[in-house]
Amino acid sequence: MSDVEKRDTVIIGAGPGGYVAAIRAAELGQSVTVIEKSDTLGGVCLNVGCVPSKALINAGHRFQDAKDASTFGITTQAPSIDFSKTQAWKDEKVVARMTSGVKMLLKKHKVDVIQGEAVLDSDTKLRVVSTGPKQFMSADDGLTIEFKNLIIATGSRPIEIPGFKFSGRVLDSTGGLNLPAIPKEFVVIGGGYVGTELAGAYANLGSHVTILEGTNSILPNFDKDMVKVVLSQMKKKGIDVITNAMAKKSEQDDKSVTVTYEVDGKASTITADYVMVTVGRRANTDDIGLEMTSVKTGDHGLIEVDSQGRTSVPNIFAIGDIVAGPALAHKAFFEAKTAAGAIAGKNTANDWVGVPAVCFADPELATVGLTQSEAKDKGLDVTTAKFPFAGNARAVSLDQPDGFVRLVTTKDTNAVVGAQVVGPGASDLIAELSLAVNSGMNAEDIALTIHPHPTLSEPIQEAADVAIGFPTHI
Repeated sequence: MSDVEKRDTVIIGAGPGGYVAAIRAAELGQSVTVIEKSDTLGGVCLNVGCVPSKALINAGHRFQDAKDASTFGITTQAPSIDFSKTQAWKDEKVVARMTSGVKMLLKKHKVDVIQGEAVLDSDTKLRVVSTGPKQFMSADDGLTIEFKNLIIATGSRPIEIPGFKFSGRVLDSTGGLNLPAIPKEFVVIGGGYVGTELAGAYANLGSHVTILEGTNSILPNFDKDMVKVVLSQMKKKGIDVITNAMAKKSEQDDKSVTVTYEVDGKASTITADYVMVTVGRRANTDDIGLEMTSVKTGDHGLIEVDSQGRTSVPNIFAIGDIVAGPALAHKAFFEAKTAAGAIAGKNTANDWVGVPAVCFADPELATVGLTQSEAKDKGLDVTTAKFPFAGNARAVSLDQPDGFVRLVTTKDTNAVVGAQVVGPGASDLIAELSLAVNSGMNAEDIALTIHPHPTLSEPIQEAADVAIGFPTHI
């Protein structure tokens, strides 16, 4: 390589946003270079986030199924877990397979991948700093790339709080996913998506879990009646949820960690094998040289962009966790395609009405569009229609009757402006409701769509029947 290279479209980061942007840009005829500082592709999501966490969640469910199937008349000897094999399966059969798939796709589309850390020097140039042994194309320190267009997709990192430096038995979510053994006692600070999911996973695997949440409820982004269903299941699993709890400090030795927290000014302690801190994430925009460019940033270091992901500099785009909106991989997927299309001159836009959000708790929760209260805050005259999974034959046959499907519709036209699901298969069911919200469908459109029987999809149609005033099974 020469000391200075001219490139067409350069992408910083090979996570969900970065690698999808690279593939779409290549499909649109662009010459694409991806710069990734890690020695694996796929970013947080594929390596230490969305994907491996679902693997552990699934393992926990399998263990619980083996442990107690007496409801179905099935008895077995007490099952046991070789957690090292569980972790090996997660890492080798799930994570490695998915990340190698990304590598294959980038190679298929003739995308150049450089391992190194990109640091911007101006609105048209960046330097690549070596980050260690090369898994991809070699890049010597000091390599300068002059780009025509740039997409920044650097993602985010866990927030560290005072008194809980990530070290030893104080873990971030990455550490929580890679424990060498199942802890007997496990403390989770933060009851959001990640904290709730991994708390449930380890409880299913046999841990006693305590969640310390600083607000008055876990999962504050979901409606209270949805969270109530999850809390009921947590109680059955022996998970302790302490709300309005402010974590103050941690003290650890080679065998345990003691957490001090306060509720209403009263200090208490709890000792565990590990404590995992999941109180949010911070955008990775502080170490990439943005100050050397004309790119504008706003609150929390987020980069300001227009509907195509274009920053204040016309040839620089930003997508994913570093821009406003929910920090979700599927949002980054969409933004990636929009930005790549914009560079190619396509009339693309991030014009969604609602982005679905899912928490893989027990049971799963999913939401899209507006809740009833959000709709009213926007001045919409809405009503809700709800159907319980207890009235669904498939859910009952699975012994998972808890939860419901709810539609939020306008009173005048029955337009579906939002929907919520809590119950079995919510993560999959929300896709149909996302289509309804983003396509401007009304409840009658759903009610007239024949859903197969007996399936978990039927409560969507049943809720639509409720919305139009002709309920069948309620």
